[in-house]
Amino acid sequence: MKTLINNYVNTFKGLSKEVWWLALITLINRAGTMVIPFLSLYLTKSLGFTVSNVAWIMSAFGLGSVVGSWLGGKLTDQIGYYKVMCYSLISTGILFIALQFLSTFVAFCIGIFLVMLVADTFRPAMFVALSAYSKPENKTRSVTLIRLAINLGFSAGPAVGGLIITSLGYGGLFWVDGITCIAATLVLINVLNPKTTKTLDEVKVKNPKSAYADKAFLMFLVAMLFFGIVFLQYFSTMPIYYKDVHFLTELEIGFLLGMNGFLIFVFEMPLIKWLENTRFNKTSLMLFGAILTGLSFLILNLSGWVGVLVIGMLLMTFGEMIAFPFSNAFAMDRAKKGNQGEYMALYSIAFSIAHIFGHNMGLQLTAKVGFDNTWLFITALAAVCVFLLVGLKLYLKAKKKQKSSFIAIEDEEILWI
Repeated sequence: MKTLINNYVNTFKGLSKEVWWLALITLINRAGTMVIPFLSLYLTKSLGFTVSNVAWIMSAFGLGSVVGSWLGGKLTDQIGYYKVMCYSLISTGILFIALQFLSTFVAFCIGIFLVMLVADTFRPAMFVALSAYSKPENKTRSVTLIRLAINLGFSAGPAVGGLIITSLGYGGLFWVDGITCIAATLVLINVLNPKTTKTLDEVKVKNPKSAYADKAFLMFLVAMLFFGIVFLQYFSTMPIYYKDVHFLTELEIGFLLGMNGFLIFVFEMPLIKWLENTRFNKTSLMLFGAILTGLSFLILNLSGWVGVLVIGMLLMTFGEMIAFPFSNAFAMDRAKKGNQGEYMALYSIAFSIAHIFGHNMGLQLTAKVGFDNTWLFITALAAVCVFLLVGLKLYLKAKKKQKSSFIAIEDEEILWI
């Protein structure tokens, strides 16, 4: 047991203190985001909106995320990641508290759009900060540590959220979310001020390549868009499926979603450390993660047994554990070719667009064709993601081979001279 614990602890060694502080800030912030998993339930149960209304509200959620991610990338390249993170966190806290006072469909669409616009300016800035505070060889594990913080907060958030709903109602969630965002701002100001932090990998490109001209990166983004659409069903369509088909309570749903975060907290870092030392590259690992996530939906139609929900959650969790850290690391590697804010903004935007279409599409499909057919369609989208990642792998392999041939020809010419 002692050896096992030591091996687990060793997977965290070598990461900078700034990365640890960034993880703590993320943990504080994420612990309060208990509103999001229960948002579809809040809108239908407390405000009396139809499933169709909820679908459009979730599209406004995604649209705000797209605009916020794009704006965050622009601002990060112009004023720096520190200022963007500070302004985003404190403004998001205030807006989340105000969101609970909106009760009409149009008002909530506008409100959730503004909340996500401000909240998601944080994401590109955070990724650039993470890259700056990490040594090149530690970037994947640094990303994994941030994800651990996110999922530790997320594992506690839904469980606590279920208790708050039971005792105080949905309104308490908005207050907790807003206060934690403000608390995260105070920590950020005190521990990550640029005057006192150490940059370990400062990237300056004299003639930056536009992310829009990077064919491999664009192919990767489309794959991540499809992956995002599939993955996000667990945070809008799936809670309704749990409640309406398997008759789970809010508390049971909270604990089931919380299991995802707990498993990631326990297993992800050792898993990533082990996978980094295998012969598989980032693209192959993303491919495997996408396959597992797709299977998590396919098995839901195989049985009405409630235990299949746990199996599906396990498949999705391990798929997520593999796909997300290596996709983050892939994006940060490509970002060294140009403006980092632009690259990381586009990476965030891929998932923001998934928010626009994923929630709406999933909810509309369940209303029209039922859950079983919806899961088959989502599995097909996962297959498209897998196909795109296979194409990306072959494209990168061909480019690498072409580059090697070019170098060999140059060397031969030098020998003749």
